[in-house]
Amino acid sequence: MASSQVPLVATLVANPAKPVVTDDLVAEAAGALGHEAERTVLARGIAADLIVPSSAEPGTVEASLRKALEGQPVDIVVQPLATRRKRLFLADMDSTMIGQECIDELADYVGLKAEVSEITERAMRGEIAFEPALRERVALLKNLPVGVVDEIIEKRITLTPGGPSLVRTIRANGGYACLVSGGFTLFTGPIGSKIGFNEDRSNHLILDGEKLAGLVEEPILGREAKLATLVELRSRLNLAHHETMAVGDGANDLAMLGEAGLGIAYRAKPAVAAAAHARIDHADLTALLYAQGYRAEEIVAASA
Repeated sequence: MASSQVPLVATLVANPAKPVVTDDLVAEAAGALGHEAERTVLARGIAADLIVPSSAEPGTVEASLRKALEGQPVDIVVQPLATRRKRLFLADMDSTMIGQECIDELADYVGLKAEVSEITERAMRGEIAFEPALRERVALLKNLPVGVVDEIIEKRITLTPGGPSLVRTIRANGGYACLVSGGFTLFTGPIGSKIGFNEDRSNHLILDGEKLAGLVEEPILGREAKLATLVELRSRLNLAHHETMAVGDGANDLAMLGEAGLGIAYRAKPAVAAAAHARIDHADLTALLYAQGYRAEEIVAASA
């Protein structure tokens, strides 16, 4: 993000399973910035804020913190303090809100998971264009019974830790959440509902009776459609640019992440992590709440 002559906040976040954000670690981080940095604990051992004077450069602050905390499993998000709370949240699904790539799981049923996974990986790294790669993978699924989708969701799909709490906390505080995926409505509908999204947008697989036809409806929802969804919802909800946040892991998320007020790369491919405003490599998805200044006691439980 661009330099701004307003106070910045640097949020340090660890995985709840490895709560290493101790008082000593926070003090070490504050020392790297200058001891005048104000400290606030958001979740004991998990997340803390450092308020940085307005003269600081965001890139310099992040670089100083990364150097000071090198080797520690701690994520760092630096942003303007005044505009950190978001009202619109867009999220990728595969390998972001869930731990799997749904098309790869479908391919496993026809013995082609290795082949399809290789294409998926190349597309997510940005080595090949998303749309033709999707058509190629979908064609390999021709004649697969559509009923396997329910079985995959039940037996193979795992929600990314922190995801339901993230979405439900945003919505409980008046925000709007959209699951926007280059995957398929057969998955985003039930998965988006389970997590708690307001809506989901994705691609439609064409059916031939009760089997997949090996085709996907055009136009394909890819990089530009994700960006257009962010712009559309921001306009519809009458929100400012800074009130938006997006998260994803693949090359087809880059335009959406770049347009968001805060674009976060989650366990992302290297090119995506390098281009995003912030990156989460260690923490779970509740990191996106701590980045907005939520405290542990304000987070809505996943079962709520």
